[in-house]
Amino acid sequence: MTTIAKVETFLVAPRWLFVRIETESGIVGWGEATCEGRSETVRTAVHQLSELLTGRDALRIEDHWQVLTKGSFYRGGPILASAVSGLDQALWDIAGKHYGAPVHQLLGGPVRDRIRVYGWIGGDEPAEIRDQISARIEAGLTAVKMNASGRMGALASVADLDAVVQRVAVAREVLGDDRDVAVDFHGRFTLANVRRVAPLLEPYRPFFLEEPVVPENSHLIGEVVRCTTTPVSTGERLYSRQEFLPVLQAGIAVAQPDLAHAGGITEVRKIATLAEVYDVQLAPHCPLGPIALAACLQVGFATPNFLIQEQSIGIHYNQGAEVLDYCLDQTPLTFVDGYVRRLTAPGLGIEIDEHAVRTADKRGHAWRSPTWRHPDGSYAEW
Repeated sequence: MTTIAKVETFLVAPRWLFVRIETESGIVGWGEATCEGRSETVRTAVHQLSELLTGRDALRIEDHWQVLTKGSFYRGGPILASAVSGLDQALWDIAGKHYGAPVHQLLGGPVRDRIRVYGWIGGDEPAEIRDQISARIEAGLTAVKMNASGRMGALASVADLDAVVQRVAVAREVLGDDRDVAVDFHGRFTLANVRRVAPLLEPYRPFFLEEPVVPENSHLIGEVVRCTTTPVSTGERLYSRQEFLPVLQAGIAVAQPDLAHAGGITEVRKIATLAEVYDVQLAPHCPLGPIALAACLQVGFATPNFLIQEQSIGIHYNQGAEVLDYCLDQTPLTFVDGYVRRLTAPGLGIEIDEHAVRTADKRGHAWRSPTWRHPDGSYAEW
């Protein structure tokens, strides 16, 4: 029987929320509902939504997704969407294990045998950027992503804008012409600042400019696209096809839904199909744990317009645990020459160390987003 018997959640270091669904026959599926800084709230939402799943057939994934997302008068948003995402991933994991196939086979079969991955680098000074990029290259990556800046004023100084350009110039110098650097604006820039700095970055040929403005200003993305020849990306804080449609129409080049926030495998697969209509590539946001990463890869192996996958192995804020610490076998999620080979095990393709997860949950975590302020005391975008 594939009847859902139990739903559990685990709050584990460094800042992740795992979801475990078990069927009456003993099949276990894992998902990730991490919502950075709000995972305790999502945990409550998962348990509330689980009332709609317990006692029902785990294999009716699309029907469950419809009920979970539309079965309440109040819908959407990062909390509910993240809760649905974790449950949805776990249901797909169960389905794959039930049928004895990796999830990408259930999505239509593979269209590629490996997926290119990139890693994030920190560093506010050129020397730090050089060292961190060199370390990523040594680890086998062929692409990195870096922050454009820290706090930025509404109209940045010449020095602040020059510092952005100088850091990207250093990155290009270290990477050479056969590797890529994406630049993450993290929503910290006003449209005026983006218009000023984006053309200055063009000589360094960034892979893409990520989230140039905050998601609530998505109506401004078209202005960003028109001010630069560099591909523009966004989407880590958009949670549905409906929210992606305006930015696709505005001309972004890369869509970046997060499978732990944007409705899981079910919805991100649909976002990818919608993006394909606009000749837009998919590069899921994923600075999270192993389950979210595996879910991203499963979508990627079956999605024609898939570009590259973010991953957070070795990232600086993974304190207290690393991405692969909760995997019994780390081999499937290791990368060679900048790529991850196609996952072939049933379900999401990884085996979670349940003992390690349960032990970590006893310690829990209380990760919170930092709060930034400008020198005058006003709030600054993080």
